[in-house]
Amino acid sequence: MKKIILTSLLIAGVFIIGNAQDMGTDYKTAVGVKFYPGALTIKSFIQPNKALEGLAYFYADGFRATGLYEIHRDIEGVQGLKWYVGPGAHVGVWNQSWQNKYPDRNPAVAIGIDGVLGLDYKISGAPINVSLDWQPSFTFVGYNYFEGGWGGLGIRYTF
Repeated sequence: MKKIILTSLLIAGVFIIGNAQDMGTDYKTAVGVKFYPGALTIKSFIQPNKALEGLAYFYADGFRATGLYEIHRDIEGVQGLKWYVGPGAHVGVWNQSWQNKYPDRNPAVAIGIDGVLGLDYKISGAPINVSLDWQPSFTFVGYNYFEGGWGGLGIRYTF
């Protein structure tokens, strides 16, 4: 977790130094961290209401990379607040710890599909974006299972 936080702070520092900021309630791209289970995140709008988000999760049993396509809609009456929904996919690898806990499962790779439902808020006057979402997933290569506990709080630097 310390590595994730330090890496995120380093990335944010580079962008703070090198990029002028839009301090309004919209943003084009944001980089930061997401808490649970712990991920680096980058989100970029490809259209005013459509974004791509990449997540690199690091956890005790391995690594997982997830890509999401998000459709955003404004929430009336709250400037900078949007809700979003969309599909995605993931690929992960398990480490020896996971293989020792579950010797009957495929130890190499996990591939599956994801969904996401959440809230996204860009703080006016600051280069900060905060999100809260739920990201259910179904893994169908490696070991078949549904996971309803992914998602969490994201904090990102916008530019």
